[in-house]
Amino acid sequence: MKANLAALLIAFLLSGCGNLLTATTNEDSASTPNYDKTIQLPTDRYPETIAHIAAAIKAGASAVCTIDRDGAEANREASLRGIPTKKGFDRDEWPMAMCKEGGAGADIAYVTPKDNRGAGSWIGNQLTDLKDGTRVLFLIDGLTAQATAPEEEQTVYYANCAAVREAGAAPLYKGDPGYSFKLDRDKDGVACAS
Repeated sequence: MKANLAALLIAFLLSGCGNLLTATTNEDSASTPNYDKTIQLPTDRYPETIAHIAAAIKAGASAVCTIDRDGAEANREASLRGIPTKKGFDRDEWPMAMCKEGGAGADIAYVTPKDNRGAGSWIGNQLTDLKDGTRVLFLIDGLTAQATAPEEEQTVYYANCAAVREAGAAPLYKGDPGYSFKLDRDKDGVACAS
């Protein structure tokens, strides 16, 4: 049942992503991708963790991980600062701590340990032979590096809850312009409530 709910969440998150790019490129050359390797994440094996990664990418987090193993400890400390532990859950980070893109501002979700640690082990095995500095694009059933809104649409983005409050938009509810899982720390569908 839990796997079915997670699969439905992934399908929901991806359903509005018909306008996603399959790969982004450097501004200098349309033929040079901004990654060195791609890895397809197994949505059926680790549905909770992959749903979190999909939501974080859809909310604007990078789908590219530049491997930086030496920076992992500092990134983990920065990303989890102020995020309390919850009994029976791991705090999952995206981008991961071992990514140069990780650290402060990473999207954090509470995920069951079995799913989170299984996904972490699986990803770790995929990255074992890759050197620091390698740029890895993580693929999730077609969801890739960056979401692009149609040009006629305005995209609302808030860097943090202080910006939401300054704009007079607090609280934000799931589906509201500018709502993101990054701003909704307890993942209850209401961001920047207090």
